[in-house]
Amino acid sequence: MSTEVPFRILPRVGKRNEHYWHGGRDGELRFQRCADCGYYLHPPTVLCPLCHSKNIVIEAVSGKAEILTFTINYQPWMPGLEVPFVLAVVRCLEQDDLRITTNIVGCDPEEVKIGMPVKVIFEAHEDEEVWIPLFTPDESERP
Repeated sequence: MSTEVPFRILPRVGKRNEHYWHGGRDGELRFQRCADCGYYLHPPTVLCPLCHSKNIVIEAVSGKAEILTFTINYQPWMPGLEVPFVLAVVRCLEQDDLRITTNIVGCDPEEVKIGMPVKVIFEAHEDEEVWIPLFTPDESERP
């Protein structure tokens, strides 16, 4: 198995989003959360959309999610892009509308299903200090 990190266009990391992109260094998927009403915020913002509080904290979640929708990409849109790959939207279990667009890895793309339980893993780009959250099937949640 190759340990080479695939080519990715990496995000710009700044004060507002570093918790998300650096959390993988500690094995944690981190989001902003309103300290007043408990609502998770993603993407990062300065104001809770529910209660309008500016009392925002950073909090780790379980990393468990389920696949809401996905597509399997077979087209190599740029040099170095390994295909096929699964692009998915997953729902974090902590909040119904806490969703991430991500890749599903660690299984054959044809095995991916809507509703499939998944868990976060991180792809390290340590030179850039970015840990990309990806998701893989969560065998502990299968019947």
